[in-house]
Amino acid sequence: MTTQQELKRYNPWDRTLKFVNRRDDITLDDDPETLRAEMSCGHAVSPESLTAWCQSLLDKDQYKFTCPALKDGGNQKCGKEWPYVEVRKMAVLTDSEQRHFEETMAALAAANFHDYKSCPKCQSSVEREDLTNLNVHCTVCTAEKGRTYEFCWQCLRQWKGPGPRSNRCNNKGCTNKDLDLLKKCSMTILPEVENVQCPSTRACPTCGVLIEHDKSGCKNIICWRCQKEFCFVCLKLTAECLETSSHYTPCSDGVAPRQTSMPTWKRN
Repeated sequence: MTTQQELKRYNPWDRTLKFVNRRDDITLDDDPETLRAEMSCGHAVSPESLTAWCQSLLDKDQYKFTCPALKDGGNQKCGKEWPYVEVRKMAVLTDSEQRHFEETMAALAAANFHDYKSCPKCQSSVEREDLTNLNVHCTVCTAEKGRTYEFCWQCLRQWKGPGPRSNRCNNKGCTNKDLDLLKKCSMTILPEVENVQCPSTRACPTCGVLIEHDKSGCKNIICWRCQKEFCFVCLKLTAECLETSSHYTPCSDGVAPRQTSMPTWKRN
């Protein structure tokens, strides 16, 4: 990253940029000496604030860049996705930053669209094709041993018991740690949604990744992995939830109970 002496600046003569005379919508900085430009969503950024924000998303394993600014000074986040080509230009990424961003994005995208783990016996990379089945066949071990070798995707030990199964194998201690967290997590309060109380951790109803609400803004949240927006309270997709309620009012169906099963991401 750049040092304090190497802060990135926009070229004031760049006619492809729309410069604005207002505070940074990411950091809220209003230093009049800092030149800011407008993103495609209409929010103002500087190269430094945009770089830092997008790097923070990569650090959270999110490879799609979305605007964190609040709409019209309210409590609802913009959430618009910025194309990488726009981020690269507006963040004035250096060559080394571009390499880092692009390599990280590629790795995260591959991890999200393919389900790989290392075989506990031979350490070869195995892809799970059936996301509802924990019983996985290793072709390398099977070929070497001359007999079928299967392992458990959940506890990463040689498979025990009948299969296929979606919840556990017969090895002692084979449990879904994410599911355990959903069952045992503390409760949280959303102060801007009439102090409604709900579990502090939810599994995205579309892809199953665990998400926490930062307690600010409305009850709806955009999943960092599948980019679907859903209600953190009732767990319906936002469009369905808003048919009978609003962003800042309790859901008509009340608070969804703690989740007892993990949603399976059916990726196209």
